[in-house]
Amino acid sequence: MIEQKELMINQNKMDSTPSIITTADLCKDFHTGGEVIHALKNVNIEIKPGKLTVLRGRSGSGKTTLINLLGGLDVPTKGKIYFKGKEISGMSNSRRERLRRKSFGFIFQSVAIISVMSAYENVEFGLRIAGFDPKLRKKRAEESLALVGLAKRMHHRAHELSGGEQQRVAIARAIAHRPEVIFADEPTAELDTHMGLQVVKLFKTLIEKEGITIVMTTHDPSMMEVADCVYTLEDGEVVDEQWAE
Repeated sequence: MIEQKELMINQNKMDSTPSIITTADLCKDFHTGGEVIHALKNVNIEIKPGKLTVLRGRSGSGKTTLINLLGGLDVPTKGKIYFKGKEISGMSNSRRERLRRKSFGFIFQSVAIISVMSAYENVEFGLRIAGFDPKLRKKRAEESLALVGLAKRMHHRAHELSGGEQQRVAIARAIAHRPEVIFADEPTAELDTHMGLQVVKLFKTLIEKEGITIVMTTHDPSMMEVADCVYTLEDGEVVDEQWAE
């Protein structure tokens, strides 16, 4: 079993496709109550483009801290993060904000769509914030909602949508401005297993149709089978790395 796993990893390392994101000895410390909590310790991972990468671990393992660092929402205590070969961990707040607005999309455990807006209005509003071409906003918002299977529900408000449909609105909003990477933190945590698997299968479809890269966190073992790569974290360290054949 170990030999098979090592073979899978070695095959991936031989892949000539450049990684879209890499980390080098990434560390993150938090100071609380006079104590220092080492949330991440010397994390070295690589994210391949056009793949679904899962960061797996129990609560407190460091997976949310890691995805926040990868997405430029926070900065490491030590170590570096590279996006397409350029270091982003040392960028100023304003440069990281521009990077997030242009190249990244985010989906969180709490759906956080605006309740007084329809599904369409939520996505179109996201495009406004991203500075998307005003002439193309309507078409792209409708296209994004169609991609997630909500073409016939786009004018419904949040209270008229199921939990799974609300999460699909959040996904449509995240992909609408055509980011290169989507970061999804526990996107299925508030859904039942069936709906959760539907969301992850949707991610795979979006990777194929939109050519995006998706990094998601989860503690649900049922999500592992559809991932291209799974990093398992424990106490802030990567303890296992598995790549699909």
